[in-house]
Amino acid sequence: MEISTDKSRLELAMIHKFLSEQSTWAIGIPRATVERSIEHSLCFGGYENGQQIAFARVVSDYATFAYLMDVFVLPQHQHRGLSLPLLEAIKAHPQLQGLRRFMLASSNARGLYQRFGFTALGKPEIMMEINVADIYVRN
Repeated sequence: MEISTDKSRLELAMIHKFLSEQSTWAIGIPRATVERSIEHSLCFGGYENGQQIAFARVVSDYATFAYLMDVFVLPQHQHRGLSLPLLEAIKAHPQLQGLRRFMLASSNARGLYQRFGFTALGKPEIMMEINVADIYVRN
């Protein structure tokens, strides 16, 4: 799988379709929101034979903090180990080196992320959040 951070190669319709219809975290997300999130993120596309089959994005200040999100491999390409090179590329990216904190949230791939050094929060008692889980499906 070829991995690229060139946003002009991203297949926005496919990314939106997956996030809005198949993900467990962004059901109903509007396309405009996806486009805005991509515009303000470091994005990684995974490609086979010129077709995008994987995606991830990182929000960061490139100095102290990064947050990994929207990581997926299309269902028909899963169980082939393709998430490994995607995460290797993210962890090796020059702009994401020397960060004090690199975070993510995952409900179903914790073992995968642990292979790349992610752990449970060291001090969960100091972390706080505002989480509006159903923001895209509320009427």
